Amino acid sequence: MTEPAAPDQALPETPAAASPADRPATDAAALPVLLLVDGSSYLYRAYHAMPDLRSPDGFPTGAIHGFIAMMKRLREQVIGAGPGGHAACVFDASGPTFRDAWYPEYKAQRAPMPDDLRTQIAPIHEVVRLLGWPVLEVPGIEADDAIGTLARVGAAAGHRVIVSTGDKDLAQLVNERVTLINTMTNETLDIPGVQAKFGVPPERIVDYLSLIGDTVDNVPGVEKVGPKTAVKWLAEHGSLAGVMAAAGSIKGVAGENLRKALDWLPQGQRLVTVVTDCDLAGHVPGWPAIESLALAPVDKPAMLDFLQRYGFGRLKNELAAELGAPAPAAAAGAVAVPVEGTAAPATPPGDAGLARHYETVLTREQLAAWIARLKAAEISALDTETDSLDPMRARIVGISFAVQPGEAAYVPLAHDGPDAPEQLPLDEVLAELRPWLEDAAAAKVGQNIKYDTHVLANHGITVRGWRHDTLLESYVFEAHLAHSLEKLAERHLGRRGLSYEDLCGKGAAQIPFSQVDVVRATTYSGEDSEMTLQVHQQLYPQLAAEPGMKRVYEEIELPVSAILARIERHGVLVDAGVLARQSQQLAQRMMDLEREAYDIAGQPFNMGSPKQIGEILFTKLGLPVKKKTATGAPSTDEEVLQELAADYPLPARILEHRSLAKLKGTYTDKLPQMVNPATGRVHTNYAQAVAVTGRLSSNDPNLQNIPIRTADGRRVREAFIAPPGHVIVSADYSQIELRIMAHMSGDPGLTRAFAEGMDVHRATAAEVFNLAPDAVTSEQRRYAKTINFGLIYGMGAFGLAQSLGIEQKAAKDYIDRYFARFAGVKRYMDDIRASAADKGYVETLFGRRITLLDIRGGNGPRRAGAERQAINAPMQGTAADLIKLAMIAVQRALDEQGKRTVMVMQVHDELVFEVPEDEIDWARSEVPRLMAGVAALSVPLLAEVGVGPNWEQAH
Repeated sequence: MTEPAAPDQALPETPAAASPADRPATDAAALPVLLLVDGSSYLYRAYHAMPDLRSPDGFPTGAIHGFIAMMKRLREQVIGAGPGGHAACVFDASGPTFRDAWYPEYKAQRAPMPDDLRTQIAPIHEVVRLLGWPVLEVPGIEADDAIGTLARVGAAAGHRVIVSTGDKDLAQLVNERVTLINTMTNETLDIPGVQAKFGVPPERIVDYLSLIGDTVDNVPGVEKVGPKTAVKWLAEHGSLAGVMAAAGSIKGVAGENLRKALDWLPQGQRLVTVVTDCDLAGHVPGWPAIESLALAPVDKPAMLDFLQRYGFGRLKNELAAELGAPAPAAAAGAVAVPVEGTAAPATPPGDAGLARHYETVLTREQLAAWIARLKAAEISALDTETDSLDPMRARIVGISFAVQPGEAAYVPLAHDGPDAPEQLPLDEVLAELRPWLEDAAAAKVGQNIKYDTHVLANHGITVRGWRHDTLLESYVFEAHLAHSLEKLAERHLGRRGLSYEDLCGKGAAQIPFSQVDVVRATTYSGEDSEMTLQVHQQLYPQLAAEPGMKRVYEEIELPVSAILARIERHGVLVDAGVLARQSQQLAQRMMDLEREAYDIAGQPFNMGSPKQIGEILFTKLGLPVKKKTATGAPSTDEEVLQELAADYPLPARILEHRSLAKLKGTYTDKLPQMVNPATGRVHTNYAQAVAVTGRLSSNDPNLQNIPIRTADGRRVREAFIAPPGHVIVSADYSQIELRIMAHMSGDPGLTRAFAEGMDVHRATAAEVFNLAPDAVTSEQRRYAKTINFGLIYGMGAFGLAQSLGIEQKAAKDYIDRYFARFAGVKRYMDDIRASAADKGYVETLFGRRITLLDIRGGNGPRRAGAERQAINAPMQGTAADLIKLAMIAVQRALDEQGKRTVMVMQVHDELVFEVPEDEIDWARSEVPRLMAGVAALSVPLLAEVGVGPNWEQAH
C-alpha cells in the first residue's frame, strides 16, 4: 500500500481516490458489474432493523436474519436471479489500522459494539459465503479502503462498480464507472447525485469532509463550519488548498476558526481520504486481477445445515423442500425466540418467485367478480386512496383489495387526469360494496384501519369485520421500530413498492392522487393491499405465539382503535366566543408586558427575537451569561431565562410574554380555525402507534398538551363545552403511576398508605422526616411529592436537587432516607434494571414489551437513560394499558345499556364525556366503578369524577 501524503506535505488538488486510472469513455451500463457491499455498515443496519431474536439455545440471531434478507435482496436487484457477476462483501477487521497510528483519537468516542452483535459476526461471515459472496476482511486497513481499492481496480479492468453503503465518505469514489446505492433509502449517487446531495462534485468530497469534519469517526473539521459554509467556500476558492490560501481574507468567526485550523487541516484531509492503492495480495486470489471475486451459487446443503443450527423456520423448510429432502427435525422448542419474547419472524421471502398481477377494475363484470372473491375469501386486505390526509374530510379517489399474495385489484373512482379512462360511478361502486364492507362476518385486514374507517364513513358506510391492523401488529410486536407499510414490507417481506412521492412528486410540484395515471395508481394501491395481506400473514403468527403480546394486541389495541374512531368522529364542542375573548385578554396582557419590558430595558425591542433579547440582557444590561448557543452567542432559551428570572425582572417579563404568546397562537387563536364546518366541532386525531409505552398521542389539535399548570392554560379548557341539555364529566385515575409502583414493588409502606386511603405524599414525608403525619408541613409534603414522582422517572440526586432548589448533598440525603424507609422500592428499581440489562426489554403488567436498545450496547449517558426508562416504562406503560382497558369497559357498558353518554376525549389518565342531564347520576357512580374494576392490583384503583358545564369546571 502506498501511503497518502504526510501531514506536512502540500495538499493535493484532487485526491487519488477520485481519479481511478484508465477510464475509457464507454457506456457504463453496458459493462459487467462489480458489486461491493460495505459489510460493516450492513451489520449495524441488520442488528437494529430486526427484533432481538434468539435461537433455541439462546444465541442471538436478529442480525443474521436481517443480513440474509439484505444480501439476497441486493443480489436479486443488482445482479439478477441467474449466475454471473462479480462481488465482495467487505468487513472491517478487528484491531488498529494505519489511521490509528496517524491520529490516536481516531474513532475514540465510538461506543463499543454491542456484545449480541459481536457474537453474530462469525456466523454472518459464514452465511454470506454460503450465499455465494466472496468475503473480504483485511487487517490493518478499513473496509472503506478495501472498497476504494477494489473500486479503482475494478473500474480500470472494465467493470461498472456499484457500492452498496450508507457511508457518505465513500461518495469520493464516485465517477463515470463507480456509483453508490443506499438500499435503506433507495438512493443512488452518481456524479450528478453527489453534486445534488452534497453541493460539491465527487472530486471535492474529501475537501468538503475536511472542512466540516466527521463526528462519527471523531475527525475534527473547522469549528462552527457546516455543510453550507463548506460548499460556499469551495465554490468560491475551488479546493481545500484554495480555501486555506484565502484564509486571511475570510471574515467573521468562521474565518477566525479557519485560521486556527490551518495546521490541522492537512491531517484531517489525510484521515478522511479513502486509500485506493492498498495491497490486497493474500486476500484476493490472483490480485490485482479480480476474477476470483465471481459470485458463486448458493451452497444449499450447507445452507440448510446453517439454518437448522441457528433455529430458522420457514426458510429452512422451503430450502429443504427445494432440495427434495425432509425438513430437518427441530430441536426441542426450536422456534427462534427473540429477546423481546416473540416468536422469530421468518426470513423475509423477497421478490423471487412471486408473480404479481394487479387488475384495474373498470367494468361492472370485473367488479362483480371481485366482490364474489371478497365474499369467498377467508380474509381480505382493503386500502383506500383519497384526496386528503384529514380523515374527517377525505373523499375516496380509488379503493383496492387483495385476497391472496401476488394479486390485487384497484377500482379507480375519481381520477381526473388528462388520460384518465372512463370509470365506474363512485356511488354505484360503493353501493355494490356496502353489503360486504358492512358485514361483520367478512374478515378484513388493513394498515391503519382507523383512517379507512373514517374515509368510508365520510361516504355513509360503517365498516365492520375489521379483524387485523398491520400497523398495530407491528406496534405491539416491535414498538421500537417504524410501522409504516413501507418499513414493514422491507422488514418482513424483503420488498419495496412504489412510494407516494414516486407517483405524485414532492413539494409545490406534487399533484393530487386523482391526477395520477391509473395504471401506476393500480400498481401503487394494489401493492398497498397485497403487501398488507402478506405482512399480516408473516407478522401475526409471530405475535400470536406470545400470549402477553397477543392479549395486548387483541384485547387492548384493536378494541381501542374502534373506540378512538368513534371519539374522533364525534368530536368535542368548542365555544369560539370564549376563545375569542381569551385571545383579546391575552393580547392586552402581552401589550402590558411589552410596555413593562421596554421600561426596564430603557428602549423598545422585539420580544420574539432571541438576538435582540440577547443584546438587551447581556450587552446593555450586563446580565451574566449562563450558556452559549452553537454559534457562540449568549443563549436566551427558557432554562437560561428561568435562572435569570430569579434575580432580575426583565427575564421574568420575557418568559411570561412567551408563555402567553404560545397559548394564544397554539390554542385561543387556532382552535376556532380547526372547527369542522360540517359538524361544528373540533376533531383531534389519536395516534396509537407512536409512544413505545402505549400512551396515545393527540394531534390536530393536540388536546393532551394544553398547559394546565397556569391559570391561563386551565382557562382554555373552559371553551370545551357540553351541548344544551348535557354536562361535561371528567373521570381521572388518582396517582395511578404511584399505585402501580406500590403494586410492582410490593413495598409495605406504600401499599399500606394506599390501602388505608392515606395522603401518600404526607405519608411519605412522615417516613422520610420521621414525623407523625399530622406534623408534616406543606413544604415537607412538597418535597415528598417531588421525591415520589421523581423516583418513578429514575431521578437521581442531581435532578432532585434542581427540582427542589437545594444542594445535591441534601438531595442525596433525602433519597437515602427514602430508600431506607421504602426498601421495597429500592429493591424493585435494582431488580428491574438488572432484568432489563439481561433481557433487553421491560414489560407492563399486561404483557406489553418495551425494548431498551441502549440498555446493553449504549455508551454511558445512553445506557443511564435506558436504565431510567427501565424503571419508568413499566409504570407508564401499565398506566396506558389501564386507561385503554377503562375506555373499553366504559364504552361496552354504554353500548350494552343503551346510554346516550358519549366519550369525547382521552387525556393521559383522564376520560372526558358528554353526558345528558338525566344520566349524570349514572356517570358519577358507574364510570369510576368501571375504571376501578379493570384490574385487580394489590392497592385499590381510584378514579375521581367531576361534573360541570365545561371541561375546566368538571376537572
